[in-house]
Amino acid sequence: MPRLLLPAAVAVMMLSHSAMAENKLVSADPPVGGIIHAVPTAVSITFKDKIDPKFSSIVVVDERNQRVEQGAVEATSYSAKTMRIALKPLTAGVYRVIWHAVAPDNSKSKGKYEFTIVP
Repeated sequence: MPRLLLPAAVAVMMLSHSAMAENKLVSADPPVGGIIHAVPTAVSITFKDKIDPKFSSIVVVDERNQRVEQGAVEATSYSAKTMRIALKPLTAGVYRVIWHAVAPDNSKSKGKYEFTIVP
């Protein structure tokens, strides 16, 4: 019986370790689920822990699933907590932000959210 418990205990430890390694989104501009009137020129995302912008990404798409970001992801400094990407000129509508963040320890997290521009 003890031999059966060991693999289960190892699996639980591995799952709890991977859950702790996930980097959480703490703020975004435009905000998550935000309804805004001013047209943004960039998307900025801040995480709980540091990220490596070389291996992290932000993609922004419009209602027709057309990409509207331009340029490369930027960070304030190496392993900063905030990454930013410039946007093409936007019009009123719903936009989806899809992000992928890699921490300096190679742990990965991803997510998405929407914001709406109204006239």
